[in-house]
Amino acid sequence: MGWIFLGPGTAFTGKKEYLYISSKAATKEAVLDSINANNIVKNQSAFNFLAERLNYWDRIRPGRYEVDKGTSLLTLVRMLRNGRQTPVNIVITKLRTKEQLARLVGNKLEFDSTEMLQFLNDEDSLNKFGVNTETAMFNVLPNTYTFLWNTTPKAVYQKLYNQRKKFWTEERKQKAQALGITPVQAYIIASIVEEETNYHNEKDTIASVYLNRLKKGMALGADPTIKFALKDFSIKWIRGDMLNVASPYNTYRNRGLPPGPICIPSEKTIDAVLAAPQTDYLFFVADSNFTGRHLFSVTYAEHLRKAKAFQAEDKRRREAREQQKPT
Repeated sequence: MGWIFLGPGTAFTGKKEYLYISSKAATKEAVLDSINANNIVKNQSAFNFLAERLNYWDRIRPGRYEVDKGTSLLTLVRMLRNGRQTPVNIVITKLRTKEQLARLVGNKLEFDSTEMLQFLNDEDSLNKFGVNTETAMFNVLPNTYTFLWNTTPKAVYQKLYNQRKKFWTEERKQKAQALGITPVQAYIIASIVEEETNYHNEKDTIASVYLNRLKKGMALGADPTIKFALKDFSIKWIRGDMLNVASPYNTYRNRGLPPGPICIPSEKTIDAVLAAPQTDYLFFVADSNFTGRHLFSVTYAEHLRKAKAFQAEDKRRREAREQQKPT
């Protein structure tokens, strides 16, 4: 009897297996079905006997439990009875939409992506966190977050919100105020800058261009916002009718900032926006040497010359590629 309860009691062949107990069906039958379906224990009758003696069936706790190969039945029952779940790590990077965030967490936790998206689209739920359905992503920063598998969408968002509050120190709030913008507006600008360049040392200058345009009442004219409006992030160059898309995120047709961020910017990019230098720049264009960096201009005439140089080089390269294709 001692060997049955204290010796290795697992039946699976791998190094570990996971036992999932749903919040919607935390019953004895559901637990035993899950144990059987995942081949967790060798002797289910012995597991049931021990669970009854330790009063586990009266205190079933939903969750995701990691079971190592060779775990004894006594250890397993105690782990389940005490609710010692294995945490789930979720790595959030530069996501662009609420749908992507909902899909990420929905694939890792008990609830599905639809439930998370419903929360992110519920004005009443979001108002408690100081945002609306357009600015919901403001409370999300890139990081690795740890949750229990059966965490609710609200609890997930609460943790993201708590991290955002820690990030926005008084110093950062004062920097935003000195620029004449709110933290939410700084986040939106950072989301555009994040999509404009991969070179960190020019992000603050790009931010200064957008800040200058805002002060002058100019349209931002930010290409990444068109991609967001079209929900097509594979587009390389914004051309023609793309600029006419009817959307509040079309910053060519609408003045001011878009109603919400177009991606989750890094903390470094937000800080680059907050450290934007005082410049007179109103325009920038990709460098014609195709390094991915940008050239900045004060006047439109200067900008036009640089833009034409880029377009000419782009045309030359495309023609060269066409000539190299086999006939």
